[in-house]
Amino acid sequence: MKKVISITLVSLLFLLASSCATFPQKQEESQSNLTIGIVKSKIKKGETTQAEILQIFGSPNIITKNRDNDEVWNYNRMAYRTTSGADGVSVIFFGGSRAMTTATTSSFDLIIIFDENDVVKDYSVISAKY
Repeated sequence: MKKVISITLVSLLFLLASSCATFPQKQEESQSNLTIGIVKSKIKKGETTQAEILQIFGSPNIITKNRDNDEVWNYNRMAYRTTSGADGVSVIFFGGSRAMTTATTSSFDLIIIFDENDVVKDYSVISAKY
């Protein structure tokens, strides 16, 4: 009888310990210079050159010309992250687990306009997270 109670107790403790919600640990994001802080601290209108921009951000995603014939560089970064796991509390009370998933999408666009001397004339940033 004591053996049955011990086995039952150990089984319940194992079930309780393993029933916690399990989510993957936060993964480190790759470091990127394409942040609003870097943009504001490094880009100076009328001062920063194309060579300096290349050194800071690397090659742009798109290079075009606007209607004033100024060269325009576009940098874009998009990220989609999902986190999923199981709700272990449901195992204890309802005999099953619920799947849980969250998703986040973020985008960052940097648009730089250069004058005829390859110096930053203007820039804009569009950042969204949903």
